[in-house]
Amino acid sequence: MSLSEKLFEEARRYIPGGVNSPVRACQSVGTHPLFIARAAGSHIESVDGQTLIDYVLSWGPMLLGHAHPEVVAAAKLALEAGSSFGAPCPAEVELAKAVVEALPAVDMVRMVSSGTEATMSALRLARAVTGRSKVVKFVGCYHGHGDPFLAAAGSGVATLSIPGTPGVPAATVADTLLAPYNDLAAVDTLFEKLGEDIACVIVEPVAGNMGLVLPDADFLGGLRDLTSKYEALLIFDEVITGFRVGYSGAQGRFGVAPDLTTLGKIVGGGFPVGVYGGRRELMERVAPCGDVYQAGTLSGNPVAMAAGLATLRLLAKADYAALETRTARLATDLAAVLAAKGVPVTCTRIASLFTLWFTNTPPTDFASAKTADAARYASFYRQMREAGIYLAPSAFETGFTSFAHSEEDYARTLEAAEKVRF
Repeated sequence: MSLSEKLFEEARRYIPGGVNSPVRACQSVGTHPLFIARAAGSHIESVDGQTLIDYVLSWGPMLLGHAHPEVVAAAKLALEAGSSFGAPCPAEVELAKAVVEALPAVDMVRMVSSGTEATMSALRLARAVTGRSKVVKFVGCYHGHGDPFLAAAGSGVATLSIPGTPGVPAATVADTLLAPYNDLAAVDTLFEKLGEDIACVIVEPVAGNMGLVLPDADFLGGLRDLTSKYEALLIFDEVITGFRVGYSGAQGRFGVAPDLTTLGKIVGGGFPVGVYGGRRELMERVAPCGDVYQAGTLSGNPVAMAAGLATLRLLAKADYAALETRTARLATDLAAVLAAKGVPVTCTRIASLFTLWFTNTPPTDFASAKTADAARYASFYRQMREAGIYLAPSAFETGFTSFAHSEEDYARTLEAAEKVRF
């Protein structure tokens, strides 16, 4: 028995399912999780001494790679001055300014400690501003584990096939309206029937929690038009896409301005951070400036702010186009290697995100994502992990590359894929 297996066995005595976030348990891919000892650049090392090329990257935030020297130095310097103050610090002002300057639809931000906290807070603000209660979300999109968002959520909920939302009162999700991703007509119908009660539409501008599903050409702009027509707010959940599909986020890449934006992942440089922001007149409703209450002791934590600021300063100078080109080549080549084995496979990709689907047609929504062969993905995952390639332990998650990944990493990944047998 490996050390990872022993640790997992012990963990299950003290932690539900042996993990602190469900998809990490690797249930859907038929194996045990690896316990990680350390990481650097594009690689992670398990407690058993296996070094793997990492395409999970802590589920996205490590766009610079693990333990980037400048980010580590900034965090160490901040930590030496104190790990938490429960009071303002200079770095939170600098990081807020950097976020506002980067994202075209954001005038003000509030720092929080997770993406879940950011989306919950944005929803509360949208309801307060509009005086309405209902929210439109898309089937398979995941916006954290806040009660209103767990209706037809993707990500780990889909991976574990959890039916409905146990533990969430029916009244809580009664105001959550569902539509298929990329289906403008369905959203239009909801507004025609309930427009006066709809506070907002929340969407992953590029869906990353049902696997990577790209928006149709008119989808995001159509949501902007519909929400404006009915005086509802449009919320872009850019927890995954923010600073990853481009330095200006999905809103900059697609040229669509949401009313509110939620962020996480990369903004913390690997530390727990969430952000929500938007137009000044909306954000000035947040206490203590306004009457919408939200608070957090660790919000604006000095270590996380320093790491995030160092990260954004590096990303502002990074060559996103070159990384996108390399990622596109990797994803395309991987799909070609697998297709040569006679299995149905396709890939979706944008910027430094990609998903391999064991189906012939790229999914456009959660229903079509579920038609991909998850059992074949599980076999692929196990064989690739054994060969030193670390992929997401779920067919409903997205792969990530980083600026630290090398041509040698890509070559080793393709070599491993060549040896996979189905």
